[in-house]
Amino acid sequence: MSRQGWFTAVDEGCHRLVGSRSLRQSVRPSVMAVGFIGVAGVGWGEVWRLRRRQQHPLLPPAHLQLLTHVACSDAGVNKSLGRQFVGREQGAKQCTVKVASAETHREVSGQGALGPSVMSDNGSTEERTDPNLGNKVTVVLGAQWGDEGKGKVVDLLAQDADMVCRCQGGNNAGHTVVVDSVEYDFHLLPSGIINPNVTAFIGNGVVIHLPGLFEEAEKNVQKGKGLEGWEKRLVISDRAHIVFDFHQAVDGVQEQERQQQVGKNLGTTKKGIGPVYSAKAARSGLRICDLLSDFEQFSERYKNLALQYKSMYPSLEIDIDGELEKLKAYVDRIKPMVKDGVFFMYQALHGASKKILVEGANAALLDIDFGTYPFVTSSNCTVGGVCTGLGMPPQNVGDVYGVVKAYTTRVGIGAFPTEQNNEIGELLQTRGKEVGVTTGRKRRCGWLDLVLVKYAHMINGFTALALTKLDILDVLPEIKVGVGYKVDNELIPYFPANQEMLHKVEVQYETLPGWNSNTSNTRTFEELPENAQKYARFIEDYLNVPAIHLMAQQQWELCLDICSSMSPEWTGVGVSSVQTRFGSCCMLSNAHT
Repeated sequence: MSRQGWFTAVDEGCHRLVGSRSLRQSVRPSVMAVGFIGVAGVGWGEVWRLRRRQQHPLLPPAHLQLLTHVACSDAGVNKSLGRQFVGREQGAKQCTVKVASAETHREVSGQGALGPSVMSDNGSTEERTDPNLGNKVTVVLGAQWGDEGKGKVVDLLAQDADMVCRCQGGNNAGHTVVVDSVEYDFHLLPSGIINPNVTAFIGNGVVIHLPGLFEEAEKNVQKGKGLEGWEKRLVISDRAHIVFDFHQAVDGVQEQERQQQVGKNLGTTKKGIGPVYSAKAARSGLRICDLLSDFEQFSERYKNLALQYKSMYPSLEIDIDGELEKLKAYVDRIKPMVKDGVFFMYQALHGASKKILVEGANAALLDIDFGTYPFVTSSNCTVGGVCTGLGMPPQNVGDVYGVVKAYTTRVGIGAFPTEQNNEIGELLQTRGKEVGVTTGRKRRCGWLDLVLVKYAHMINGFTALALTKLDILDVLPEIKVGVGYKVDNELIPYFPANQEMLHKVEVQYETLPGWNSNTSNTRTFEELPENAQKYARFIEDYLNVPAIHLMAQQQWELCLDICSSMSPEWTGVGVSSVQTRFGSCCMLSNAHT
């Protein structure tokens, strides 16, 4: 078949598909007929991108799943173009595709282990997988400085999940979940493990202190039945790095030295997180796979690492033999939990349909790259850390929920533009019970800073917000919200990277009326006082992101659905039901296209 004949066939197929000459002309010059899910687009990357977004400037969403596989005969080309894609559900095992462009005219056939095989011009075969095939993960991330209520949001969503993952951080973060009036505290375990039907996965981006992991589990087991059988539903990536006792000791020494040298420390949790991520970057760290391999080689590498730290910090006391003995005792206990993380995640994404939830630790403003550096953690707490911390491609990222507290808190030192060192700050701290789960330190409190949250949205691309602890504001006659920063009397359109500049910003506030009524038992958005509804919609309008639900401080199970009317593009947001142990709640899903 001639090249012109091929394009004519494509033309005819497109014509039968949408009957539009302008569409045929826009599609034809660069058509790439794709294997299992064929799309008329402008190349493989664009095809995948268009299908993921389900949009095209000319093609309606329904037409993006048409133009299926093209057989290698002339008749096959003419017959198959414009035919509805039959889909994986009908058990398609093999595809034969003609790929045509101005430069090449070749055939594609076969189904490899990872997807359709592509026959290149030189006769070699490469694997090409449509990244839109497979499950999407739902991501929950903190949009401020942490302590927004991510654990509660995750636990709510985990009731409908098959798998809950941690992708970064260590036991330096704390999530509290209340079940049947019992409070469970999580630092390293994914808090979704409280659901007996969930598989919990600790990814390669997480750093694991093994004594801390088992101590955390055992404490929670003693509190109630929530964690019974946890070992059977926990999976740990073999690529996760190990936090040793001396990492924690080094963390304390380094913090002490900072205090002596510059008069201020970073306010770390002293859990060894910084030192172990430093060792990882320096390529001297040890991973779970090393522990489960040759223990003699592991011991040698452990001793070398311990001696390196000892040479840097002579006062450091390290019980090398004692810790090695403890670590050896953990080998048999963790071995059944450990899997190749990349393969495990791939199977989860590309196997049977699963609802996969990712639980972010820390928050956007604590991210090592995008946070208020240097007063940050040592990992990527933003959406990029999900892919690198689990070993998965970005195409499988679905909804990204940003958890936003109705006011702002921060632990430790560092710039805090909307902080209230007055009776307002004290009221928020007292009513909100703002004490760190991990450190026990009181949190600094201030007004909601939407400049900061918008910055987090720029990085993460939140599809929706989870607004928490609205009831803490119930007693305030008026509420201020930070909506702009000025430096030297000039409004700046960005969030400053430099700490000195951030200390100097003058916050522009919008003052909203309070509602002076109890919202802690409110079950629907309509039941909220009018001014509380206006507060929620003000946040939506400023960020141009819908709020999916609100939660009172202790009544987190009372999920409030917000039928957002902020702008026409959100009118397609659909309501889905999330079943919790307290009954079903309405939650908005970002269903617009």
